[in-house]
Amino acid sequence: MAGRIITDNQTLFADYHSLKAGDIVVGRVRLHAGEESLLLDLVSRGIHLIPSALSQLCSRSKTLQARLLAEFMGPGTAVAYDQHDMLHLVSTFAEATSVICKLDRANGGIGILRFSSIEEVYTQAVLGNLRFPFVVQPYYPDCRDVRVVVLGDKVEAYERHNPNNFRHNLHFGGISRPWKLSERQMEICRRIMARADFPYAHIDLLISPAGKVWLTEINLRGGLQGAVLTQQDYLLQVEKVHQQLVAELTGGQND
Repeated sequence: MAGRIITDNQTLFADYHSLKAGDIVVGRVRLHAGEESLLLDLVSRGIHLIPSALSQLCSRSKTLQARLLAEFMGPGTAVAYDQHDMLHLVSTFAEATSVICKLDRANGGIGILRFSSIEEVYTQAVLGNLRFPFVVQPYYPDCRDVRVVVLGDKVEAYERHNPNNFRHNLHFGGISRPWKLSERQMEICRRIMARADFPYAHIDLLISPAGKVWLTEINLRGGLQGAVLTQQDYLLQVEKVHQQLVAELTGGQND
């Protein structure tokens, strides 16, 4: 017998303490910063989350992405949790290397910062101008920025480009053009999603001049500016994936 199926956050939190193993929560759980441990509580009680708790946590945290998906990210990518981590990074980065920092919970390109050297990052962190934790990585010049939207069997990819800004963000003057994914690039996207348990995803890739493919960010949701896919189509595809996952959990029985 299938458990309850809850599809809205109001019901979830109204009945939170009466949920039982086998119950299913469909849709992202809205949480305040610091409430993420509630996802662990739900999973530990045998409650199924669609999308998975891991994918929801990854969507909220760039530092978790950098730790969990390190094998897919550019060389030198690291997370600074405190000043001791920054001291270590000062000794591992070449002083002349330009550095990118990604603030943990900032989206839309707002939290992407560029510094001329790791020493500059260290100074700003020690002075309290950079809030720990954050992601640190070398600046990779001349790379192409490709967004891949994966919704079950439906996949759309497009390149984002801004000639006046290293942030190839469409909200800040960038333009988009269709991108044909290679089999290797698609395979990397699938591996990334499998590792972090994403049933669907917006995946941002950097493609170097030499053809190397690196993950920059993954999220359950993202802007569709530049995509052919409409918001209505997107929501319908997400609902389709949700229903397929519910059917797998219930054996097709939806009480």
